[in-house]
Amino acid sequence: MRNPARAFLLGPLLKGVSRSFYLTLRVLPAGMRDPIGLAYLLARAADTIADTSLIPPGQRLEMLLALREQVNGTTADDGRLARMAAQVAAQQTHSDEKVLLESLGPALDVLAQLGKSDRDAVRGIVTTLTEGMEFDLRTFPDEASGHIVALREFGELDRYTYLVAGCVGEFWTKMTWAHMPGTLKGPPDVMLERGVRFGKALQMTNVLRDCGKDLRIGRCYIPSTMLDAAHLSPRDLLLPESSLRAQPLMFELVRNALDHFRDAIDYTLAIPAHSVRLRLACLWPVVIGLETLLLLVDNDAWLDPAKVSKITRNKVYRVIAYSLPAVASDRLIRRWTGSLITRIESRLHG
Repeated sequence: MRNPARAFLLGPLLKGVSRSFYLTLRVLPAGMRDPIGLAYLLARAADTIADTSLIPPGQRLEMLLALREQVNGTTADDGRLARMAAQVAAQQTHSDEKVLLESLGPALDVLAQLGKSDRDAVRGIVTTLTEGMEFDLRTFPDEASGHIVALREFGELDRYTYLVAGCVGEFWTKMTWAHMPGTLKGPPDVMLERGVRFGKALQMTNVLRDCGKDLRIGRCYIPSTMLDAAHLSPRDLLLPESSLRAQPLMFELVRNALDHFRDAIDYTLAIPAHSVRLRLACLWPVVIGLETLLLLVDNDAWLDPAKVSKITRNKVYRVIAYSLPAVASDRLIRRWTGSLITRIESRLHG
C-alpha cells in the first residue's frame, strides 16, 4: 500500500508547487518518478529558503547548510531545521511553498525509504544544487542593499550553470541508466556530457530571460570581462537604452546556449523512438527553451523586467500538441528544432 505522505508529496503538493514539472514527471516511467519528484521538492524547498529576501542572507545560508546536512544524514534531527523551515514558511505568500517547507520532515522520511542507489543519487543532486544556491548567497549582496555585483569571467558563469542545472542533466542520465538500463544509445561518457550540456542550455536561457529582474536584486550573471569589453558596468544595464547596447553580449551567450542545445537534441534522439514518455520529457524543455531564445533575440528591451521574454501558456500547449505526433520521428524532431535554431541564428547574423 502506498504511503499517504509519499502520495501527497509527489502528487498534490508537487502539482501545486510546479504544474509544468508535474506534467513532465507524469510522463516518466513509474520507477523514475519518486526519486526525481522528491529531488525536485527538496531542491525547490532549498531554493525557497535561499530566495526569501525578508530573511538576511547569512541566516538563509545557515538554513541552507542545515538542510543539506539533513538530506545527507550527517547530523541528527534536533528540531533545528523544522524551526528554521517554519520561520521561512511564515514569510511565504504562496500557500504551496508554505506547505512544502512545513513538509520537509515527511520529505526526509520518504528519502530514507528510497533504495540505497536512488537515495544516494537524490542526496548527490540536492548537495550540488545547494552548492549553486550557496554560491549565489556568498557572491551577491543583500537584495535590498542597492549594490550590484557581476560574475568575474565566463568560466565562473559556466561553472554556475553546471551547479544549478548541468548537474540535473547528469542526475537524469544516471536515473535513466538505473531504471531503464540500455535505453540511452550512446557511450556513457558522451551521454553524461550531453546531459550536462542539456542542463546548461536551459540555465543559460533562464539567465538571459531573467537578467533584468536579477539586476534589480543586485545579481549580474553577465561576466565583468564581457561588460568591460563592451565599456559597460553592471549598473549601466539598468538604463533603458542598455538593452540595445548590451545586445551583442546577449547574442554571444545565446550562441553558447545554442551549442549546448545541439547536444540536448542529440541527447533526446539517443532515446529510442519507442520510449515515448522519456523522449517527451526531454523534447518539451528543448523546444520551449529554443522558443524562449527566439523571443529574446527579437526583444529590443530584453533587460526591461516588464518585457520579459517568456512564452505564453497557449504556446506551451501548442508545443505539447505538436510534439505528440512528432516524438517518435527523428526526422520531424530534427526539422522542428533545426528550424528554430535557424530562425534564432538568422537574428544573430542579421
